[in-house]
Amino acid sequence: MPRERLSVVVTRRLPEAVETRLSELFDIKLRDDDTPMTRAELAEAVKSADILIPTVTDTIDARLLAQAGDKLKLIANYGAGVDHIDVATARQRGVLVSNTPGVLTDDTADMTMALILAVTRRIPEGLAVMQSGDWQGWAPTALMGGRVGGRRLGILGMGRIGQAVARRAAAFGMQIHYHNRKRLRPEIEEALEATYWDSLDQMVARMDVISINCPATPSTFHLMNARRLKLLKPTAVIVNTARGDVIDENALTRMLRAGEIAGAGLDVYEHGTDINPRLRELKNVVLLPHMGSATLEGRIEMGEKVIINIKTFEDGHRPPDQVVPSML
Repeated sequence: MPRERLSVVVTRRLPEAVETRLSELFDIKLRDDDTPMTRAELAEAVKSADILIPTVTDTIDARLLAQAGDKLKLIANYGAGVDHIDVATARQRGVLVSNTPGVLTDDTADMTMALILAVTRRIPEGLAVMQSGDWQGWAPTALMGGRVGGRRLGILGMGRIGQAVARRAAAFGMQIHYHNRKRLRPEIEEALEATYWDSLDQMVARMDVISINCPATPSTFHLMNARRLKLLKPTAVIVNTARGDVIDENALTRMLRAGEIAGAGLDVYEHGTDINPRLRELKNVVLLPHMGSATLEGRIEMGEKVIINIKTFEDGHRPPDQVVPSML
């Protein structure tokens, strides 16, 4: 007798190839439009589904999990970060959580380098001149930026993405420095030609560019706070493709406006889409709409990881990408 298919609810539109494969394998409920579920819709989903596939835009907290029915057994997150999921509460309720680590490493590192170049070479300002039709021709002093070769890059968080950023930056001739919760093994450090700083304060005070590549945890909230931002050189640039709340956004905005920091490239924001309006006004800031992982290849690979996690769970085994509270 054929086994009854798992009931799976997807909270957002996914690439067509991923949705098609999910539909072939499971009793799937797909999202009709590409908008986040309301709180009421999420509550209904956790009551009715065996498996929930949420994204970073869904807050799966203790209050929502308290409404889950007995059916819910796995939250197969479509994404690597799980700071929007109360993993500890899920575990207490017997609900496993999985994610999709590793597949977005190169995409996010590429975007980090794109932001470093965009800010230091003033690319958006050049685009604006061309799009407005105001370009009067080449001039020796027009839109002068800075050379990235030879600059000191301080990477905050030297995991998969941080190391991928280091490899790319080294190819541009940048000097690689890093601060991490744990120092890398000597052979990795040597391969990356990276200098470790035990003191984050000492590192940020000496860097030309800071790249934020650490996860969002209670210990990294406002890790770049007003006090630490003031340690940056006035000529320094800060780039964030990790999580918005690692930086105190209001403090960063004030310092950029005052010329105390030369520029910033941001793909993530402390309050999601509610961005400080003064930040939008600054010419020395490049703002992107959370595009770091936005490649078709990466999004399909994320879907494949989700499917593998669900299928492994369905077969009675631990999902290969299970997240446990001790990992956070």
